[in-house]
Amino acid sequence: MNWLKKNFLALIVILAVIALSVVLYLFRDTLTTRLNEYTNRGDIFVYIGAFFISLIGSLTIVLPFPGFLILIPFASVYNPIFIALAASTGGIIGELSGYAAGRSGRSMLRANKAYLKAESWMKRRGVWAIMLFAFIPLVPFDVAGLAAGALRMPLWKFMIAGWIGKSAKFILLLMLSYWGFRFIPHLFGL
Repeated sequence: MNWLKKNFLALIVILAVIALSVVLYLFRDTLTTRLNEYTNRGDIFVYIGAFFISLIGSLTIVLPFPGFLILIPFASVYNPIFIALAASTGGIIGELSGYAAGRSGRSMLRANKAYLKAESWMKRRGVWAIMLFAFIPLVPFDVAGLAAGALRMPLWKFMIAGWIGKSAKFILLLMLSYWGFRFIPHLFGL
């Protein structure tokens, strides 16, 4: 019973993050459709939509949400750098769910091997590890957020390092998509 009293807030935060992740995962198709409708209204709405697509995609912990894939077609029509910066901003704000879960559930994470590796990196590399985790595609940045929260990394350091890493990743990937949309039709004589 003492353990429950000591970890009550941590359990509530973790359960809330898990519940939010499950709800977002279950309604991902509806959210994707609504956000696509929202972005069809005009230029500024595309960037706002990119922000919210990435925000929602990053709120989930472990459960995948195809946020980045939705942004790729936007890069063929709109400024890919602005889309990347809007998505990076929404994404790092969404990553606060993992940071909060790590901050409040530190003792419960010790059994997870992926978490322990991320924690080890975080202890040795700090901000650089956050930037690397945020930059590398297909690496679950949630684990880095959990580790940063559990290690009590200052929130502002986590946010800035994560935003820089996500911005670099999104700019690179969206610029490659942009160039691909320009180059591929020429390959086929279109």
